[in-house]
Amino acid sequence: MDKLKLFPLPYEQDTLMPAMSKDTLIYHYDTLARNYVNNFNNGIGDSYFNISGATLHNIFFQQFKPFEVDNKPFDDSAVFIEHFYGNLDQLKTEMKDAAMHIQGSGWVYLASDGKIKTIKNHEMSSDIILLIDWWEHAWALDYRADKSKYFDNIWSIIDWSVINKEIKNKV
Repeated sequence: MDKLKLFPLPYEQDTLMPAMSKDTLIYHYDTLARNYVNNFNNGIGDSYFNISGATLHNIFFQQFKPFEVDNKPFDDSAVFIEHFYGNLDQLKTEMKDAAMHIQGSGWVYLASDGKIKTIKNHEMSSDIILLIDWWEHAWALDYRADKSKYFDNIWSIIDWSVINKEIKNKV
């Protein structure tokens, strides 16, 4: 397999605040996500775990844009969410419930079939439309033990144009 790469961020590191601080982004992206790439490329540790971690983080970080208070889905994402959930609030409620039931580390995502799914640790999946990192490092620096608030705030940085592209490519 070719060398893995960590995709460059499509935004400045301080533009996700207050949903995600610059310190969290630097630690999460520049240290942890980069380590999955470096470990895989250097043959260190479990290669499947590292490639899965790198792949999931590349999806995760590419779906953000600078913070916006009233950030709402549009076009394909709005239609997709309305079709399966009626509205964004219902999707958020159901995704949050799934996320809060994850014991330990993992991910919660909206799949191309409209279902909400979870990933324990790191597992690759080809049906991801919208992905939320539920590992402690994604929220603990900013939110301490309040991962519920992390979940509520992350919607203000979702780049719905990226989600629209995922829907076009996978549905």
